[in-house]
Amino acid sequence: MRLACLCGGVAVELDQRPAYLFRCNCDLCRKAGATWGYFAPGEVRVTGSTASYRRADKPSPNCTLRFCPTCGATTHFETTPEAEASTGQAVVGVNLALADESDLTGIELQYPDGRNWSGEGPFTFVRPARIL
Repeated sequence: MRLACLCGGVAVELDQRPAYLFRCNCDLCRKAGATWGYFAPGEVRVTGSTASYRRADKPSPNCTLRFCPTCGATTHFETTPEAEASTGQAVVGVNLALADESDLTGIELQYPDGRNWSGEGPFTFVRPARIL
C-alpha cells in the first residue's frame, strides 16, 4: 500500500495492511487528524523530508509526530527511545487517513479513550469498534 500527503512530497509505503486501526480521542491524535495503523519499523518505508513535533505538555512523550513541511499533512509517528525502553518495542504509527478508503475495507476501526488513559495498562474505548 502506498500513501502520500496532500502535495505528494512525503510518501509512505507499507508491506501489508494493518491488523486494526485506532481513531484516538487524545488531543495529539485528534488535532493531527489521524487514524493510526501500527507497524514494526521494518514494515514501513518513508520517502521525502518530514518535519517533526514532540508534545511539550508531557515530561516524557511516547512518540515523535512526523508531517509534511509543505502541506502540513500528518504522515506517521515513531516511538521515542524512552517509550521503546518502557515497552520493549519500537512502533511506527502510520496515518491511514491518507489511504483511499477502499484500501481499508474489512479492517476493524477501534476508538480508544486516549484522553482519559493514564499511560499505563490497556486502553478503554469510547464506543464499539466497527468494520470498514
